[in-house]
Amino acid sequence: MIIRLNKFLSQAGIASRREADRMIAGGRVKVNNQVIHELGCKIDDEKDKVEVNGRKVKRKQAFIYLVLNKPRGYLVTLKDPFGRSTVKNFFITLKKSVFPVGRLDYDSEGLLLLTNDGELAYRLTHPRYEIRKTYLVKVRGEPDPSKLVKLRKGILLDGRKTAPAKVALLEGNPKKSLLRIEIYEGRKREIRRMFESIGHKVLKLTRVGFAGLTLEKLKSGKWRFLQPEEIRMLKEQVGL
Repeated sequence: MIIRLNKFLSQAGIASRREADRMIAGGRVKVNNQVIHELGCKIDDEKDKVEVNGRKVKRKQAFIYLVLNKPRGYLVTLKDPFGRSTVKNFFITLKKSVFPVGRLDYDSEGLLLLTNDGELAYRLTHPRYEIRKTYLVKVRGEPDPSKLVKLRKGILLDGRKTAPAKVALLEGNPKKSLLRIEIYEGRKREIRRMFESIGHKVLKLTRVGFAGLTLEKLKSGKWRFLQPEEIRMLKEQVGL
């Protein structure tokens, strides 16, 4: 079957489509012993030989899905050139490689989904599917109602308006407040920048929900495999 190279790599569990594109652009992928740089390259997945970093890629792999309660102070990546701690530290004993689905800042904590199912990861992070993420946010001061209305309607960040957010004030006082916010975008440090734009510095940011998944009783630094019904729920949301 003729298929895009980045999709082939995602279905093989190598990386998400976006990360696969970065691998291709970086000259790390060969097809039939030739280095490929063209992002739109298509291959015959039954005949062509594909290698990543010199290792042959097998298309069919057993997919695994897990959720981590990420503590603060860990990068959501598998390798850091500066030697900082990454979420890979939590999966040293795991026999299969997994990669993070979406972002969660170094200073943020909470629910992080990881998998080797590249197609599911791609769809869960694509804006078209509007996958909801819920956070508890502790901020300095107490935002007045008019400021929360701005967040609900969307505000300008880098010249582009954010998508409407669901925001609720849970606890408030002049020193610090606790809010719940739900968004479906995934811009870099989006929530922190949204609150800073209305004059309230984020003191603590915790993701408590993603695409219907929750942390439940999962302690910080611990992870678990998803249940079959949770995997079905994720796939149904993105048409798989």
